[in-house]
Amino acid sequence: MSLVTLLPFIVLIGAMFLMTRSAKRKQAQAADMRNQMQPGSGIRTIGGMYATVKEVSDDTVLVDAGPGVELLFAKNAIATVLSDDEYNRIVHGIEHDLKSDADLVPDDASSLTETDEPAADASTASDDKPIDLGKKDAAEEPAGAGTEAKADAEPKKTDGDSEAK
Repeated sequence: MSLVTLLPFIVLIGAMFLMTRSAKRKQAQAADMRNQMQPGSGIRTIGGMYATVKEVSDDTVLVDAGPGVELLFAKNAIATVLSDDEYNRIVHGIEHDLKSDADLVPDDASSLTETDEPAADASTASDDKPIDLGKKDAAEEPAGAGTEAKADAEPKKTDGDSEAK
């Protein structure tokens, strides 16, 4: 056999080796993370439930999922051990930002549109006239003029069979 025919097999075996190596590395990292769990740590299960670790044994983890709710999980069912800040942000909605209050966006836009004029003067300065968009209301047209013009301009509709006979 020549090198040209063996080359695809060599590339395939190399790719398989690299994929299994990275998968084993990820599994080892996940096992290490699960082994370092301690009581009081915040976790997320593979089902997406957030809880606090209460006890850790060799193969199982007892978690506190809420007031009076204790659940027993296999260690393999723990997807992630969360940091305290991340757990509090997700579960309790507590943010620990170091930003100043000046950088916050206001809840309403009134502070963004402030003018030097007082509010009373600003309301009187606005035009209360309606904007003409080219449409005519039925009340503005003369009573009989609009309907006759429409009747003459539009052809009468028929079902098509009456004129063919």
